[in-house]
Amino acid sequence: MYQETKISRQKRRNQRIAFGIFTFFSYFIVAILFSILAFLIVKGFGAISWEFITEMPKEGMTKGGIFPAIVGTLILVIGSMIFAFPIGVMAGIYMTEYVKDGWIKRFIKLMTNNLAGIPSIVFGLFGMALFVNKLEFGDSILAGALTLGLLALPVVIRTTEEALKAVDNTFRQASLGLGASKWQTTRKVVLPIAFPNIITGLILSIGRVSGETAPILFTVAAYFLPKLPTGIFDQVMALPYHLYVISTSGTNIEASREIAYGTALILILIVLICNILANRLRKYLSKKVKKY
Repeated sequence: MYQETKISRQKRRNQRIAFGIFTFFSYFIVAILFSILAFLIVKGFGAISWEFITEMPKEGMTKGGIFPAIVGTLILVIGSMIFAFPIGVMAGIYMTEYVKDGWIKRFIKLMTNNLAGIPSIVFGLFGMALFVNKLEFGDSILAGALTLGLLALPVVIRTTEEALKAVDNTFRQASLGLGASKWQTTRKVVLPIAFPNIITGLILSIGRVSGETAPILFTVAAYFLPKLPTGIFDQVMALPYHLYVISTSGTNIEASREIAYGTALILILIVLICNILANRLRKYLSKKVKKY
């Protein structure tokens, strides 16, 4: 009896230690995030004003605003998601619902994982070779969005696979038992249930592509372009490249640093707003699924 009590106390102690370690690292990660936000707010809040957000840049980007860079970033993010999200979702559906377990499936998964691990600068070189030069899109929104879309594809594919795997097989069996085809079951039953979790891939992809500099450096970004684009074959300014140029420029260092921190803060806020909107969409779709 005494031995059992001693073992029980030891198990509880080990459990408290484990939970304590997990709790510490969880709060540590949150603290790092808030530290970064606080640093950017302290350094960059002074540069932010209505004119900074809405005006065109002036004097080599050392004065004026960053409105073209904000618009360019949003266009590139939306364009890349229009390309990556539907293709990634369809690829995930094919991998989960149609491909049988075997060497083909393992090979495709291996290639998808390798694609996710390729450095972004390699995507930039590939986008320049294919979209800019071979297909003759030039340095344009189209070339930049397609390159960023390729960068986001593995994330969308993997999250789609995991979301579909999480759907209980009884839903599939019930649908097939009622006479529905495989495609009808996937489209009408499985996909609506999994779609709120698939949105996670959209959220992660937005965060990934919105801050990339190397791919747009080779395919679309302009150093100084104080005007808005008029078509998909135009160049644009973008916040990540704008931040890079301002941070590394040698003129008027103090003013440039303040603009750089302000630009970084605006970029973080844009990513945060996009994530909040995507999360709201996911919650809305989850409630809709629960109603049925």
